[in-house]
Amino acid sequence: MVSSIDRKIVSITIGILISYWIDYGTNYIGGSRCAPNVRYSGGTLESPKFDPYHDVPSGGCDGQSEASWRLPLAIQIVPALILGLGMIFFPDSPRWLLMKERDEDAMKALSKLRRQTPDNPALVNEYLEIKASIMLENTFDRERYPNLSGFRLHAAQYSSFFTTWARFKRLAIGSIVMFFQQFMGCNALIYYAPTIFGQLGLDGNTASLLATGVYGIVNCLSTLPALFLIDKVGRRVLLMFGAIGTCISLVIVGSIIEAYGSSLINHKSAGWAGIAFIYIYDINFSYSFAPIGWVLPSEIFNLSIRSKAISITTSATWMCNFIIGLITPDMLETISWGTYIFFAAFCLLAFLFTFFCIPETRGKTLEDMDLIFGDTEAHEEKVRIVQIEATLRGTGSLGKGVLKEEDILSQQPSHREGIV
Repeated sequence: MVSSIDRKIVSITIGILISYWIDYGTNYIGGSRCAPNVRYSGGTLESPKFDPYHDVPSGGCDGQSEASWRLPLAIQIVPALILGLGMIFFPDSPRWLLMKERDEDAMKALSKLRRQTPDNPALVNEYLEIKASIMLENTFDRERYPNLSGFRLHAAQYSSFFTTWARFKRLAIGSIVMFFQQFMGCNALIYYAPTIFGQLGLDGNTASLLATGVYGIVNCLSTLPALFLIDKVGRRVLLMFGAIGTCISLVIVGSIIEAYGSSLINHKSAGWAGIAFIYIYDINFSYSFAPIGWVLPSEIFNLSIRSKAISITTSATWMCNFIIGLITPDMLETISWGTYIFFAAFCLLAFLFTFFCIPETRGKTLEDMDLIFGDTEAHEEKVRIVQIEATLRGTGSLGKGVLKEEDILSQQPSHREGIV
């Protein structure tokens, strides 16, 4: 909860800083000066240059004191301190401890996290499930990549996504969903909201308030419907409704800017209509691709490849985020209203991709995903992990009598037994 609150404060604060830079900082690179009566004091008499330490008027360009940006940053110190001090009392990850073969420490850490005694049946079950999943991954690595270790092992694990169509299809769907999450324009609107609201006829202070405070609140609250609907109506329905809603909203905003252009400052009703559809866009995105873009990839990958797959899909979203941050300001300046049509086109493509390519994962097991993608990996993993858990329970491998992983695996039947 603390980290969630801190993240929202950071979002609002960074939004304010971005707004300040776009509204005022860039005006000294090209455009109008906020204080044309103040002479540049830097450089030489023949070639004066802007000096940010001396050439900004008293009270800044908008008459606000330094507290307007120092205070939001300072507030973040409180949750950061709470989180930092709290981490001192956090135990190490039980999964990490088991990966390091520190079984007793893992049980103690899990017991502390769950506030249960080590002999609690539910705790023992969770411990065995974690241990079995780690042993499963290690077993598959030994079988699939014998004599490989270190960098060569990691390279082989990642390259395996391109060895079968089923794996590649899973990876492609997860990565493309993340691609659309960025190219539908959400972060473009967040990063450059002051410029966008300025295009719709608002002045600097009003644009900054709507862009940082109100937009952030709407963004946060609009994710709540997904909590209640994602398991009722399914992922596909939310994604398709969200894609259509964002597409229509962006087309309307682009049309308003194209129709009125610079005269929007004299057509307040049209400007406010455009702002309303910016928020409608945000609502549609926030209940659909914003949360489901992270949920869906975790549901389509089987256990032995999930961690590697998620690292790839997450890298995809941040790479696309970087591209969006890079190209959006130039697009807003050069093609103006066409920027919104550009993102609307990707919203339409996201709808088509969802309709034709994304499977419904609501209520589906990993074995069901096998049937959808046409392989048997999850079925095989389930048989193997059941065998490992049964062996763990049969050996009573808890406490001081923990068996080595190879001893436990030697007691299992052949991994092909029981596989349909």
